[in-house]
Amino acid sequence: MSPPPRIAVVVKGYPRLSETFIAQELLGLEARGFDLAIWSLRRPHDGAVHPMHARVRAPVAYLPEYLHRAPLRVLRGALAALRRPALGRLLRLAWRDLARDPTPNRGRRLGQALVLARELPADVAHIHVHYLHTPASVARYAALLTGRSWSASAHAKDIWTTPGWELAEKLDDPRLTFAVACTRAGAAQLRGLAAEPGRVSLVYHGLDLGRFPPPPPARPPRDGADPADPLRIVTVGRAVAKKGFDDLLDALAALPPDLHWRLAHVGGGEALAALRGKAAALGLGARVAFLGPKAQPDVVALMREADLFVLPAKRAPSGDRDGLPNVIMEAASQGLAVVATDFAGIPEFLRDGIEGRLVPPGDWAALSNAVNLLARAPAARAALAAAALARLRAEFGAEGGFDAVAGLLRGSRP
Repeated sequence: MSPPPRIAVVVKGYPRLSETFIAQELLGLEARGFDLAIWSLRRPHDGAVHPMHARVRAPVAYLPEYLHRAPLRVLRGALAALRRPALGRLLRLAWRDLARDPTPNRGRRLGQALVLARELPADVAHIHVHYLHTPASVARYAALLTGRSWSASAHAKDIWTTPGWELAEKLDDPRLTFAVACTRAGAAQLRGLAAEPGRVSLVYHGLDLGRFPPPPPARPPRDGADPADPLRIVTVGRAVAKKGFDDLLDALAALPPDLHWRLAHVGGGEALAALRGKAAALGLGARVAFLGPKAQPDVVALMREADLFVLPAKRAPSGDRDGLPNVIMEAASQGLAVVATDFAGIPEFLRDGIEGRLVPPGDWAALSNAVNLLARAPAARAALAAAALARLRAEFGAEGGFDAVAGLLRGSRP
């Protein structure tokens, strides 16, 4: 078999703590012989870096996040584009996009694409992009201008908040070789918009279990009855509306007074201050610890010491929603029982009463009841956790996803 082509991977930001699935895939593709180069639309803003990023061999280049801060790079990109036969087609496409969405971000996408098109090494045969919104616009424009093929991995926000016309046109772009989505719901949404639904594949991120220690052999049988040894609850995720942490605080405030518990939240996000304020207003300040962003080893350590993982994901007012959050699979990898919502891609992994407890999204009362019942039932928690771990190992390992994406990329050779 001939070696795979060199591929440029376009991402919105790199490295990002909340996108371990991208780093995981990069490592999986490199292990399968792919020569990758990462192009990021912005520099990272996270305070911590996941250990996986240190193992990624691909070099990283940063496009100008704000065009006015790199005028020479943008000018050189524009001048180089004047020599490209496809410039007229690109400008017509960009103008149509701008006419339907007259925002400054549209101009930034074009400027970044001009820089990318000029600076991509000649031996890069294909562009693969994560997310079908802004990053895919940059990749699509650069592919059109340079005559390269491109492909896309769609995840969550990009599927549910990008206008339908934009998704449809990207999926029908003649230079697009394939698109993948990481949940059945996401794949169905994209297939419904595509003129050729067969170009969209379902590929779960899965979890690379080799990165995680085996689960603890046993957990203390805490039942929340002892105030000196309260039930330990953990949740992980950015403080944004779609994670439902406001519902979690309401649910915890409604727990019976004879149940003793503590919550640890891991993650940053723009709503973190508001969540702290809400916890204080509900009288939960002494029971809830907001730990901020943490590196993966610290998150795993918390999961190993916890009794219950909770993630009440829901649809945000903007339309944003989760896919299948990796943290749920990470909790399962540590033999930790999970309470979550019957929403997005979560029920594709967890089935209510079998691998976890699922409640309707946005229903804090049902969430409170589920937490209360499992808090008092260590044996039930252990049974759910064992079933989730078994399902994770059998059906949601990462290797199958790596193989699927690698096969699609090999088929993208011009």
